[in-house]
Formats: sequence, structure tokens, C-alpha cells
Amino acid sequence: MGRAGCPAAILSVAGRAERPARSRPAVIVSICHRPRRSRDPRLEAAGCFSPWGVASAGRECRSPPQEAEWLSRGSLCAMSLREHALSLFRGALGTVRPAPMLRRALKLQGDGCPQLLVKGQAFPVKRDLYLVGFGKAVLGMAAAAEDILGDHLTRGIINVPLGIQESLQRAGMQEMLLKPHSRIQVIEGAKNNLPDAEALKGAVAIQELAEGLTADDLLLVLISGGGSALLPAPIPPILLEEKEKLTKMLASRGAAIQELNIVRKTLSVLKGGGLAQLAHPARVVSLILSDVIGDPLDIIASGPTAASSHSVQDCLQILTKYNLLHDLPKSVEMVLSSSPTKPTAPENYSHVSNIILGSNTVALEEARRQAEGLGYAALLLSAAVRGEVGRVAALYCQLIQLVCLGFASLAEGPLGDQLRGNVLQLAAELQIPGLDLDEFLQALRGLGPDRPVCILAGGETTVQLRGTGKGGRNQELALRVGLGLHKAQATGASSPQGRCEILFLSGGTDGQDGPTEAAGAFCSPGLVAEALQEGLDVEAFLRNNDSYTFFSQFQGGHHLLVTGLTGTNVMDIQAILIRAVEKS
Repeated sequence: MGRAGCPAAILSVAGRAERPARSRPAVIVSICHRPRRSRDPRLEAAGCFSPWGVASAGRECRSPPQEAEWLSRGSLCAMSLREHALSLFRGALGTVRPAPMLRRALKLQGDGCPQLLVKGQAFPVKRDLYLVGFGKAVLGMAAAAEDILGDHLTRGIINVPLGIQESLQRAGMQEMLLKPHSRIQVIEGAKNNLPDAEALKGAVAIQELAEGLTADDLLLVLISGGGSALLPAPIPPILLEEKEKLTKMLASRGAAIQELNIVRKTLSVLKGGGLAQLAHPARVVSLILSDVIGDPLDIIASGPTAASSHSVQDCLQILTKYNLLHDLPKSVEMVLSSSPTKPTAPENYSHVSNIILGSNTVALEEARRQAEGLGYAALLLSAAVRGEVGRVAALYCQLIQLVCLGFASLAEGPLGDQLRGNVLQLAAELQIPGLDLDEFLQALRGLGPDRPVCILAGGETTVQLRGTGKGGRNQELALRVGLGLHKAQATGASSPQGRCEILFLSGGTDGQDGPTEAAGAFCSPGLVAEALQEGLDVEAFLRNNDSYTFFSQFQGGHHLLVTGLTGTNVMDIQAILIRAVEKS
């Protein structure tokens, strides 16, 4: 129903974000919004469950005002490093959860039909406002968006992971579910994060909606990690099975994820800017929750509303590189031979606005703010940490020793120079994008010896699978850091760690680290020795990539980070907390 001539209401995007209330430290975190008993015995052992989403062993459940008063009374020394780390992790999650994130970014002002104000630029909705979305966090984003848009929303379609509505319902996360009689159609698909017939059905529905838009319409697009598998639309006559078979063949021959994405985009109707082109001449506004290092618009969910920087020639080079050019299905050959030789010109995207609402950087900045509020000297290493998990663990261990050396006022001696050299060499090997390590090390030098230190980082590491165990990159990273700290401590008097209390935490913001129920784990220098007392050999578990089994058995799972569903995904977060040991 057309709305031309209506008085203007204004929907503001990316407005000033309100900071969430500071989270209460917890031993085991449960991301939910009503009291519930967990089926997990480790959670049940935690003691109580707050309607504000935190279980705290040995503490009474408090309302938010009591919580704030309790935090203000608590001294830095009276609280454990584990409590601090989990409080920071929960605070980081809170700032990138779909509903609060959308409510901070979107506001409907005025009466009548809306204008969409994007960073100061207004887009009048001359006719109708539509919504589409795809990704792991999109259900919660859509629920919040519909609450804000109300009757201004004409119709919507979202593609979300199979089973997510039932899971969120079971977890009590009502705010992430659409209300009865919603104008948004939900299609579930992509079982095990793989494109399937249901995901294709949803993609076709989104395609048909986009193709029917006019110059007077506005399309709001919600995008998050996992969106690529939920938006499979091969260019005819390619079949979904043919496209997936080709992708698997490339992966089996060692193609990098970037190369796989280039091939996927080249053979897709909607990826690589295809959705934006189909929606033309309608105005397109995309709100994006990034799960990719560096937040590249053409990579997140394979860039359905962003201009692709690649052409069919890039695709052909990749197929040639892996000796697949002469083994292609006829349908793929037909599409490649008829595809444009150059990417679509950026000026053809003048009707599109892409806005990053949430990212790893946003989450880390909130964690840093909270760490400073707890009295830490908080430093952000990088939101783009990547590379093999063993080398990343070595980098963190060297940084920890350097901080401890500083607490002993020995950082400027020969051992400090050696540690700084090790850090620089490891960082060079890892090639972390945008990392200014000289500046970071200089900031470390400027810290006083009496103030506790918090180092924050994020990104996605990789694990080389050599065994058959069960685990995830965050749990393996924590276990390797624990082993590295143990080995450094074993050097005796030359180790600076004995002067410090240290805790390391690594967790996935989506709440699931690998095929496990844990989001991650934390460790300290004493982990290996304490595990040996229980007959657990850390190195044997690492050789089998069996970090989850180790942490489940060690001290009854006490070092596992179990959040349950979070409904968001901005990669992983690591926190290193260090404070000087109090002199007796």
C-alpha cells in the first residue's frame, strides 16, 4: 500500500550508542533473560541463576540496582581474576547482541510514513519498506527491527539456521524471537552450516521480493556471519549440488577460504553484490554484524550488497591453479563463458548503503571500557589476530612474561630485550593485519609497576588437526597458553611469572567453540601441574586435538566457559589479566 505524501517520520541509523549497564562478575555465564535451570550439571553447580543472565557460584542473585551497588563496593583485590575476565567477556557480548545493538542504532522519530536517516542522509520511503536477512544472528536482529518499525514494515523474509527458533525458545531468549502475527516470514535451512534445499528456497523467496521492488521502495537488509550458506542461489542452469561439489573439490585440493568465496560469488545470483543489483532501483540499506577480520563488506556473507572486487578471470585463475578448469560441469562452463569479464562498476551501487553495526572491535572496546572501570590498565592488542593456534599461544605467553618482568622493574634488561625480540618475531610470522606492535610495546613500557594489566585481543585462529579428539580453537588456545606458561615457570628463578597472578581466557562470541557445548576456556600457570595431580597429561590431549575432553575432566569442568546461546557472532575474544602478587 503506497504511502506517498505522508508526513515524515525519521528512522535514524547508527545513532549514538548507549552503554549497557556494567555486568556483574560470574563464574559461569548464562546468556538468557529469565530464571531457568540449566540441564548442564556444571551450570547447576554454579549456585543460582539471575534473571539478568548470570549464574554466580556462592553469591546471592541480585537485581540490577543491587548489582551496581555490589560492584561499586567490591575492591579489585577482593575479586578473582576469573570473575573479572568473565565479567569482561559478558560485557563484550552484551554490546553486540542483536536486539540491544539494533535498538541503539535504529530509532523511529515522528509520525506518518518514515524517512530512513543513515549517518545524516535521509531516504524517503515513498512507497513501502521491506526487510530481508540471512545469518546466524539475523533472527534477533529482525525481531528488534520489527519492534522499531512497527506498521511501517510492509513485509519481510529472513533465512536463519535450522532449528534456531526452537533453540532460542527453549533457552528462554524471547527477545530474539518474532512475535505472533509477525510480518516477517522465517525460513530455516543450512543444516550444519551447509547450503541445502531449504536455504535455496529462502534465497529464491528473497530474490523474488528484491526483483519486484520499484524506485519508490526501500529495502532494509540484515546480514550476519553464516549468511553465505543461507543464501545459495546458483546462476541457472547450475544446480546447487553441482556448485557445492565444485566447492568441496577446491577445498580438498587446499584452496583458501578467500579463493572459495571468489568462486562462490562468481557462480551466484545473489552473492557478490547480486542482491543489491536485483533490488535496483529501490534504495537498499544493509545493517551488518561482522564476523570477518577487517570487516570487508564484500566478504561478510559473500557480500550480497557490496561491489565485488573480483571478476570471472579471478575465478578462472583459481580453477586453473587447482587443475579443475577441464573437469567442470557443462552448466558451470556455460555460466563462466557468458559472465562479464569485469566486476560491476562501483557507481552501479549508488543506491546502496552498507553499515557495520557490530564487530569484534566494538566488543573489545566495551571490554576495555569495563576493564578500566575495574582498575586495570587496559590495552587492545588487535581485533585481527589470526594464524596457527600454537604460534598465537606462544605470542601471548611472551607478552605475559614481558608484563610480569615489568612488574619486577626488570623489563629494560637483557631478558626484556629477548622477550621483545621474541614477540616481534612471532608477530611477523603471524602477519596480523594492522598490528602496530612497536606502539603496543611502547604502551607496555609506559605502565606503572603497581597497576594491574588487562590485554585484550580478538579474531580467529586456526587449528591444524592431527588427532581425533574433540575441541575447538578457543579451548585449544587456552590449553596451549597454559602449557606455555607452565614451561616458562619451570625455568625457575629466571621466570618473572612467580611475581604475578595470571589468567587467560579465550571464548567464541557465538557461544559454541567447535562441535562442543562450551564457548571456550581459561587457564593459569598452575593448570598443567594441577592436571598432572589428577593424572591428566596436557601434551597428550593436545597431540590428539582433545582440548574439550581435557577441560571437561579437569576439576570437573571448572575451567570451561559455558555461555549457552548468545545469538550473535563477532569471532573470538581473548583476555589476559595480570596483577602483581601481594607481598606478605
